[in-house]
Amino acid sequence: MIQDTDLKQLEEKGISIEALKEQINRFKEGFPPLKAERPATLTNGIIGLSENSIHSLKNLYQEEINKGLVPLKFVPASGAATRMFKALYQFLEHPEDLKQLNDQHPAKEFINHLPRFAFFNALKQFFSGKNLDTPEEREALAVEIITRVLNEDGLNYGFLPKGLIRFHQYPEGDRTAMLEHLAEAASYAKSKEDKAHVHFTVSPEHLDLFKQELAENIKSLQKKTGTEFQITYSFQKAHTDTVAVFPDNEPFRDKDGKLVFRPGGHGSLIENLNDCDAGIIFIKNIDNVLPSDKIGQVSDYKQALGGLALQIRNKVFHFIQKLEDELSIDLITSIRKFLKETLHTDIPGHLADGSLGEQGAYLLHFLNRPIRVCGMVKNEGEPGGGPFWVRNTDGQETLQIVESSQLDLYNPEQKKIFEGSTHFNPVDLVCITRNFEGDKFDLLQYIDQNTGFISEKSINGESIKALERPGLWNGAMANWLTIFVEVPVETFNPVKTVNDLLRKAHQPE
Repeated sequence: MIQDTDLKQLEEKGISIEALKEQINRFKEGFPPLKAERPATLTNGIIGLSENSIHSLKNLYQEEINKGLVPLKFVPASGAATRMFKALYQFLEHPEDLKQLNDQHPAKEFINHLPRFAFFNALKQFFSGKNLDTPEEREALAVEIITRVLNEDGLNYGFLPKGLIRFHQYPEGDRTAMLEHLAEAASYAKSKEDKAHVHFTVSPEHLDLFKQELAENIKSLQKKTGTEFQITYSFQKAHTDTVAVFPDNEPFRDKDGKLVFRPGGHGSLIENLNDCDAGIIFIKNIDNVLPSDKIGQVSDYKQALGGLALQIRNKVFHFIQKLEDELSIDLITSIRKFLKETLHTDIPGHLADGSLGEQGAYLLHFLNRPIRVCGMVKNEGEPGGGPFWVRNTDGQETLQIVESSQLDLYNPEQKKIFEGSTHFNPVDLVCITRNFEGDKFDLLQYIDQNTGFISEKSINGESIKALERPGLWNGAMANWLTIFVEVPVETFNPVKTVNDLLRKAHQPE
């Protein structure tokens, strides 16, 4: 199974033989399904914020900023934009007369509304002598237009990452998703010195393009926002890659006999997050960003979530200090009240009647961990994970973000629980990653290694199985203190397909 010739390859990637064997064993055994107890809802696990709460939490956040708190915005941005253009690639494979297609066909919608895309002016330079402003001309040139959008002899959007796609139009020019994230950071994630620290995880082949985009636009953006941007980048680490296997779980090899590895999924980015250090960290996906004139509500809620995270941090630190000073029945009672009312949990049943020392030791261990406040939007049919109550190995109920693939949906009870979910995870997180002494937590210690995904893929026409590590906001943060907060659906505006950029939220007024 594992050959002597594999040793050098493993050494180069920083993967031990033991880790490789564990991966192969995971293919054989699979991941045990999570057991959802019930969906988290607005009255049971998800909290709502009143206007007064938002106002007071924003003030708390700004007070901490004024005291010297330095925030960081962490943006996973390593994926290529290929999936954004899936429908356009399909059209190129089997071109059709647009006149014969209905207006909702993705290719026809794209061509019909081409002037509304921020990249329209950049595209026109490839069509000298043609008038792309007229619908008839665009219709006649549909195949060439789409080819120029996607291919290297045009905009090359089939290769570029989402972060470098022009998302929004402005009178003074267009902005890519990357630049919009910087502008957004200026609205809520900057220090009292007006510095905004933003970290992008990128693919190595895209790094120079990100740096070029920044160099060409940084001065004008800093002037417009009154913010100095401190930008850092990182790559998904090679040792987090996972081996591909055949359906019989034998390692898959390329034509040269080398093991084939694949990226371990976004859960691998917990290592990148672990390398970051800030007083508070905001996490948001690269494609979920609005034009600057529409981010007021987003900024308000981000600051409120930040204030809530800091409020909980302060309370947790207070209790930890008290637990270390002197135990008392009153203290244990106060902490359990906090757990029930704020963290929606309690000590496990078997400890409820335990000694003061046992309860104190458990609470100290339980509270001394990273904190995440997660925005949740009402479920309107978007694919992806949602908030659920899950019972952990201690018998304690915890709040988790769960994907459908993590549950046994062949079990009627679990299927009913999943379908009863009222909210969706938009990837809107605020994280506290330092402990009460100011030291950074080792985030790798809070991963649930028994969560993950095994999927079927193909390489050169051959069926393989792929292994993804516990998702960044699923298993990778499973053992954090977790709070779910309802946020307005208007704050969630992802661009999953290129035509999503035609939605009102992404268009100029």
